[in-house]
Amino acid sequence: MIARPDVEALMAGELGQWLEAQVSVREEARVKTRRRFLWLGAGLLALIGVLSITQVSDQLRLFLIFAPAMFGAVWAWRPRAEAVKAVKTGINEAIARALGIAYMHDCAPGTGFLRARAHKMVPLYSRSRFEDLWQGDLGGLAFSLCEVHLERKQKSGKNSHYVTVFRGPVITIAGARPFHGVTLLERAGKHQNMLWFGEKDEILLDGVTLTRAAMVHPDFEDAFSVYTSDQVEARWLVHPAYIERLIALEEAFDGKKVRALFKDGELTIVLSSEDMFESGSIDAARDRANIERTVEQFMAMAELATSLNEAPR
Repeated sequence: MIARPDVEALMAGELGQWLEAQVSVREEARVKTRRRFLWLGAGLLALIGVLSITQVSDQLRLFLIFAPAMFGAVWAWRPRAEAVKAVKTGINEAIARALGIAYMHDCAPGTGFLRARAHKMVPLYSRSRFEDLWQGDLGGLAFSLCEVHLERKQKSGKNSHYVTVFRGPVITIAGARPFHGVTLLERAGKHQNMLWFGEKDEILLDGVTLTRAAMVHPDFEDAFSVYTSDQVEARWLVHPAYIERLIALEEAFDGKKVRALFKDGELTIVLSSEDMFESGSIDAARDRANIERTVEQFMAMAELATSLNEAPR
């Protein structure tokens, strides 16, 4: 079992000292952002005044106000955003060191996400963003986690905008013992037959036909569905204690719609949730609570990794 990082020790050590130095940096960023918004407001008022006596169409007038306002807001908010990102990165790197793993704020999609996409564990999207990569050894098992934000472009007449279709972690954990088939565990109801006459008996994902498996515990049948290429293997992979671990992971991340894929000797978990690991804050008084929350999230993952070492049921 991975050792729980000691928050008191982190705050009393180098991290605490570094955060003390960041108090003035964050206050300076807060002041700079406030000043920039005042400048932006004054500039927009002057622009509105000029446009009010200029012969332009209403549509062009709105554009000439809206565009500078949007770009100006980004410019004004940047000092605050950069300060928060620096604090977040510093805190998460310290937590990662205490866990004996590595952390990167910016990252590219990994094999876990590509596997999840191939098995339709995430929705279709138009653009994507990846951040908060944690990777290393978790309780004796290789693992990685990346937070994913997917958006889909929607059109409304001549205009278009992006809407979030998925946000959450994609977690990959090495199996403690080899498995050879493909087993997909999802919340019930995703793979419906035509006209909603129950769930499909078979689905084809990434070139492999998966057959619906009977749940090993009737209490979970209404909540989860299992599709697999190996019925025998699925019975010991997906047991009640393991499902309870997944539900605990949902709760730890304030998430929903957990899904898990056993393939190629690895377990890939996808969970819809809000922003995670946002340990950075412009308010220094929130640092300890943010650190404690991040630690709790990682302990939930450690318990899940431990469950993979349990003997088959």
